[in-house]
Amino acid sequence: MTSSGTDPDTPAAAGRAGAWETLLSAASPPARARGRALQAALREAVRSGRLPPGTRLPSSRELAADLGVSRGLVTEAFEQLTAEGYLRSGRGAGTWVGGAARAALPRARDLAPRSPGAHADFLPGTPDLSLFPRAAWSAAQRGVLAELPHHALGYPDPRGLPRLRTALAELLTRRRGVVADPERVVVVSGVAQATTLLGIVLHARGVRSVGVEDPGSPEHGTLYTSAGLDAVPLPLDGEGLDTGALRASGVRVVVTTPAHQFPSGIAYSARRRAELLDWARAVDGLVVEDDYDGDFRYDRAPVGALQGLDPEHVAYTGSVSKSLAPGLRLGWLLVPASLAEEVVERKRTMDLGNPVVDQALLARFVERGDYDRQLRRCRRAYRERRDTLVTALAEHFPGTRVSGIAAGLHAIATLPDRYGPPDRFLAATAAAGIAVRPLTAYTRSPPADNVIRLVLGYAHVSPTRIREGIRAMAIAVDPG
Repeated sequence: MTSSGTDPDTPAAAGRAGAWETLLSAASPPARARGRALQAALREAVRSGRLPPGTRLPSSRELAADLGVSRGLVTEAFEQLTAEGYLRSGRGAGTWVGGAARAALPRARDLAPRSPGAHADFLPGTPDLSLFPRAAWSAAQRGVLAELPHHALGYPDPRGLPRLRTALAELLTRRRGVVADPERVVVVSGVAQATTLLGIVLHARGVRSVGVEDPGSPEHGTLYTSAGLDAVPLPLDGEGLDTGALRASGVRVVVTTPAHQFPSGIAYSARRRAELLDWARAVDGLVVEDDYDGDFRYDRAPVGALQGLDPEHVAYTGSVSKSLAPGLRLGWLLVPASLAEEVVERKRTMDLGNPVVDQALLARFVERGDYDRQLRRCRRAYRERRDTLVTALAEHFPGTRVSGIAAGLHAIATLPDRYGPPDRFLAATAAAGIAVRPLTAYTRSPPADNVIRLVLGYAHVSPTRIREGIRAMAIAVDPG
């Protein structure tokens, strides 16, 4: 089938012939659905460019005969698409493809961060997603859908469902020692949204800079910068953030990871925690506490959250990204009373609140003890993997020092000088397909020495793969 006046051997005609072929599928659905199917097929042919602007379509009689459908169905499709702007027609002039539509964009790409596909992947920050409790989560979902009243599916309280805020307040009080009033709990889409909310509110109050740990999570600086704040790097020492440098910086807001500093792995000392709160009270400042993996301590009970010592000078945030899965996009923010109203209003204008079903599901999961069981399961698995990593390093890289507390999802390994310099080591591991990241990747300061310090993620790697990966790394960088 070709449009009149077109050479059937030209490439353009061949393309149009292909477009006609796609319309044949419109004749296969049941009779009641053929009209919609034909309209959809024509739209797609025009959008994709298979029927380019200026193409003359066959008459309704000819197309109906070719497709084996009624002429009225084709006429209705032509009229509908002419009304929408895809086609144009004139009395006695036939029907043509209009120029309003443009070729469709390529199919959606997936820009989600993925494992680099390395032979061994020790990049930090990723939990073992195979530990996600699918059966328990599915059971909770069925229960929620059965019990959730119809009116609850309307727009929620921007702070979150009262049921979830209450469950989170009880959980965080019990497990992390926070002072958690359900009225000051805001359900968010992870720590990233909590950080952005705080940044926007602080900027509206006239704050223009925020202190960030150095080394520290690159996301802290990036998120606050996107809210219009300057990120001021502040050094660490063996006890935590250097409060002398903090005072000298002039900032009145600082972001910290005191339970398990990322990436150094240290826990802030009791003295440093007290000094940090003394600073906040003296300048009427704010400490933002990112408790990203505070539940995962393997040698003792986790140290309680800093927020529990002064809830009016500490904003506390966390999520289920490490305990369940980052793809759930569920977290929490506990804000001081002085910021609560502004944060809630900004949350409302940002997204009108998190999805109701997801919130009710997490509330049920916490209430029934499933979340505690999941934490215990993850803790057992991650402790075994950390022990496996330490043992493998001792075997294949004698003299390596593993620093930081026994906690979290990563460890810091300082290798002996004989494996250096760092650039050569990293080039050799990359060439062998082994993904590792040096500590220097998380600092704005130039390295003070030429020592190899690696931030090794282990939570997402099985014990067998950990042993194999460290052995392969040793072979790749063997100084001979």
